[in-house]
Amino acid sequence: MLLLRLLVGLACLGVVVMARAAEPAYDPLAVESPSALPAPLDLEVMDDARERTIPVRVWLPPAGRPAPMILFSHGLGGARDGNAYLGRHWSARGYSVVFLQHAGSDEAVWRDLPFPERLPALRKAVNLSTTLDRYRDVPAVLDRLEAWNGEAGGPLDGRLDPARVGIAGHSFGAVTAQGVTGQRTADGRAPFTDRRIGAALLMSPSLPRIGDGHSAFGGVTIPWMIMTGTEDDSPVGNATPESRREVFAALPPCGKYELVLFQGEHQAFGDRVLPGSKRPRDPNHHRVVLALSTAFFDAFLRGDAAALGWLESDAPRSVLAEGDLWQWK
Repeated sequence: MLLLRLLVGLACLGVVVMARAAEPAYDPLAVESPSALPAPLDLEVMDDARERTIPVRVWLPPAGRPAPMILFSHGLGGARDGNAYLGRHWSARGYSVVFLQHAGSDEAVWRDLPFPERLPALRKAVNLSTTLDRYRDVPAVLDRLEAWNGEAGGPLDGRLDPARVGIAGHSFGAVTAQGVTGQRTADGRAPFTDRRIGAALLMSPSLPRIGDGHSAFGGVTIPWMIMTGTEDDSPVGNATPESRREVFAALPPCGKYELVLFQGEHQAFGDRVLPGSKRPRDPNHHRVVLALSTAFFDAFLRGDAAALGWLESDAPRSVLAEGDLWQWK
């Protein structure tokens, strides 16, 4: 964690120096042997205090040594088996990737309903209770992962590095990640912040329902990467492409990154086409997401100066398409 703080401080004081120090050989898309990845593990976390079960899917890297952890929180109506392209790539890069499934706002909300009833059910599932459940799922899972990591002979014995933890989320999952990494409530508190998390990747983030972005995000102290698209709206809630970009603008002026995919819809960050989508999926979107997210986590979970230099230079242009926007401060 001290190395992480040092990297952030150096970036704030001398971005140009760090960018010039980047190693040309750094490639966030390179993986050695994706075929060697073990099959993902499906486990269940029991939160006895809430009498709540949290299903998780764990993607482990091929190497047996302790690996930095990335938690992933799905969007409304999702599940632990979604966004598998992220799990495959990040684990092939040496991360232990843990996908959470949040009861009350997962696929069970809509799967058994007739099509006309699905959207109303999804809208009903976005409320204070499900939001708080999601916030509390994160520390419950982290606590259980730490315990599993120390259980001799277990499937996660010695495979995790609890000192290096990142989180990612899409849509309602981004709201979840925001809440546990520094977002303040309307009264100025940040009661759900988990200090074990050192970096956050937010795909399709949202402004707070009460208050303004600067009050909510002005106190964030860890690096955040924002990802959205020029057409990233949603049939649930009032988020627009413009309001999602206000999250980046509201963050403190250091350690923040923003990707805006040209013609990127809400589905751009997932692995299935959503109802109401206007166009086929752009195959380059996932490539960009993987490259920038990997460099971000390499920089701030591993303390990789080459990754930070790659991020804060013209190198990302090698994966971006015409019209994509990339910036940092």
